[in-house]
Amino acid sequence: MAIAGVVLLYNLGSSAPSAAAPANAPLVASSQPAAPARAAPRTKVRGKKVNTAPRSLDPTLRYDWLKASEDTKYEGTGRNIFQAQAEIPQPVAPAQTEAERQAAQGPPPPPPPPPINLKFFGFASKPGEAKKIFLSEGEDVFIAAEGEVVNRHYKVVRISPTSVEIEDVLNNNRQSIPLTLG
Repeated sequence: MAIAGVVLLYNLGSSAPSAAAPANAPLVASSQPAAPARAAPRTKVRGKKVNTAPRSLDPTLRYDWLKASEDTKYEGTGRNIFQAQAEIPQPVAPAQTEAERQAAQGPPPPPPPPPINLKFFGFASKPGEAKKIFLSEGEDVFIAAEGEVVNRHYKVVRISPTSVEIEDVLNNNRQSIPLTLG
């Protein structure tokens, strides 16, 4: 038993580092600046060289380390870590250039004409005269009969009891405007 105890103490004592400082020893700050670190060994991580410098207790900022961390770009694998199974990628069609898409679709359709912003809100004719109507655009009020041009832009084509047909002479667009009350 005594021999086994001696062998155990010998094995435990030899595995501990011999130059370890005591745990209770206070750290003494030196008035001299810290010596620069030796050239750090480099290791490869996924094809990139990474500086594995030994860490020191020097509190000064290392701008080269900050710059290296700013230049690091995360390139994920695209896998959603919140799903149990990875999605099966769908086959991707070859990308078409803009010219190929336009050739396949033909010329783009012309833009729709702008809407006619007139409001038809009443009649202005006396008995025995041609039909006249009140039209408004914003705060402007116009009185017009069939065939007249309003605001140098709109021609009154036909007047009916419930609506008026207006033609935009600049854009060649016709629109029926209903009678609005109030």
